[in-house]
Amino acid sequence: MKKNANANKVNFVDALRGVADSKGLSDEEVIHALEEAITRAYIKFLGGWEDTRVECHVDPENGKVDLAQIKKVVDEVNDDYLEISVEEANEGLKKQKYNVGDDYYCLCPVEDISKVTTNAIKNNFRQKLAEAERSALYNIYKDHIGEMMVGTVEKADDRSVTVSIGRTYVELGKKELIGDEFFRVGDQIKVYIQEVKSAVPTDGKPAKGPQIEATRSSEGFLKRLFEEEIHEIYDGTVVIKSIARQAGVRSKVAVASVNEDVDATGACIGQGGSRIQKIVQQLGNGKIKEKIDVVNYSPNPGVFIIEACRPVSVIGVLIDEENKTADVIINDGDLPVGLGKKQANLKLASKLTGYNIEMVEKSKAEKFGIEYIPSEEWIKKAEEERRQREKEAYIKKAEEEAARRAKEEEEKRLAEEEAKRLAEEEEARKALEEKQLQEKASKDASKEEIPTPKVAPKASATPDMFPAEAINPAKAALAQVMAQKKAEEEAAKKASENKESVTQTIEVKTTTSLDDLEKELESAKEKKTKSGSKMKRPRKITEDEVKREVSKPTIPTMPVYTDEELSQIEEEENSDYDDLDSDEDIDEDYSEYDQYYDDDGK
Repeated sequence: MKKNANANKVNFVDALRGVADSKGLSDEEVIHALEEAITRAYIKFLGGWEDTRVECHVDPENGKVDLAQIKKVVDEVNDDYLEISVEEANEGLKKQKYNVGDDYYCLCPVEDISKVTTNAIKNNFRQKLAEAERSALYNIYKDHIGEMMVGTVEKADDRSVTVSIGRTYVELGKKELIGDEFFRVGDQIKVYIQEVKSAVPTDGKPAKGPQIEATRSSEGFLKRLFEEEIHEIYDGTVVIKSIARQAGVRSKVAVASVNEDVDATGACIGQGGSRIQKIVQQLGNGKIKEKIDVVNYSPNPGVFIIEACRPVSVIGVLIDEENKTADVIINDGDLPVGLGKKQANLKLASKLTGYNIEMVEKSKAEKFGIEYIPSEEWIKKAEEERRQREKEAYIKKAEEEAARRAKEEEEKRLAEEEAKRLAEEEEARKALEEKQLQEKASKDASKEEIPTPKVAPKASATPDMFPAEAINPAKAALAQVMAQKKAEEEAAKKASENKESVTQTIEVKTTTSLDDLEKELESAKEKKTKSGSKMKRPRKITEDEVKREVSKPTIPTMPVYTDEELSQIEEEENSDYDDLDSDEDIDEDYSEYDQYYDDDGK
């Protein structure tokens, strides 16, 4: 039993989805249609009374059907078909469950339904599915009203053509086709969706007639072809004002340009009629091709009627605005051209302009005394109206521009005032904050006395504070050389006295020769003798210029200077030093030795 239940469940779900997919409906819509079909059939089984209440629920998971008739619980039963007593409703229950006014469900097993009722359920289900399908199609195609669709011919005969346009089919009768065109099964054709009817039943009866009305003979079909083939119409540069059409015979299209540089009729016709021919080729495949007249639209009714009556030449027009009639005066003998085949040209001109037009030959108009306005005057009047419209448009545009500028200036002024006000508020706020800070600083100053800063002592130094080496480095170096020479002489004497003992002596050699020292002394004298010049101290001999070496034990060598030379150098140096110690040295420049005056003692 469990396996059978599972199998029934799978079969029901598959069948439900199969019906939904084939009809283009959802599972919920199919379930709702089935419930309505069962309810309607069971009501008929019970007697078909209008006030009968039946409720049906179908489980979409396993297909279980719960069907019941609903009765009202009352104290006294007047109609046992619709009512049930309290005692009968609570019969067999341990505790009372139903009270007066409650609904009592009389369950009906589905197995007890007769075969007749089953057939009724099947028929009702098909009808409900059709209604649901029409409703779904309405929701899909209602947004395509006024659009062109491409379909495939599924059936074609002498009376109609059936075309598939997606999920549904449309039937085109002879009136909906263009002239004597014909199609074969499988042909691709264009149709214009003219109307989509709702599937909601009216007056309790289901909706009848075609759900979607499509055609190829309407003005809308021709308008969509113009939009597809002519770019200026598609982008809005050229506007179609009105269309009058007799499918398969002749059509008139009134166009106007929103751009003065674009010719409306020229854009529609194309070079050598190339564009208009593409449209004509799509207007049926019969032997007789439909003709299209493209005319310029004019807001002046006289000029518009003259353009609409082409190809006939119009002499003048008499218009009755009250009755919407117009007498068009033409040359004698042009009446057949003005009327056209089966008066198609006259009918289309009347439909295009909205006036009931009657064409009258010139001689007949003069005979009946018809006072008409010549075509030249209509054209001149239309030109004056055009200029007036342009002037009014220019004035309107200038007024709008002036209003816009005035608005911008007013907004700018208000913005400047607002900015000025905000700047003043900001300035006042800053002044207030500064005043508060000053007051706070004055209060703090009154509480605490600020100590007076101490002045740092100035550094002072005199030449007496520095050693002789810093004042005269050359003299110090010479004294050092003399002391060294004296030490060498004593060492030589000691070595001669004791030749057996070998000692190590420290020999000091200078990297500066005697000639260099003499040159420095001579240059110092020359600088001193120059008038107005300041004598600078000789440069300092650094420790790097004095090279100390530890000589190996050697035999004493010959001294560099003789005693006479040394005494002469000492006398010259003493004379120079005496000159340096005079009062003239006060003005000497000692900037070279400022490093010895640093406070750090470097």
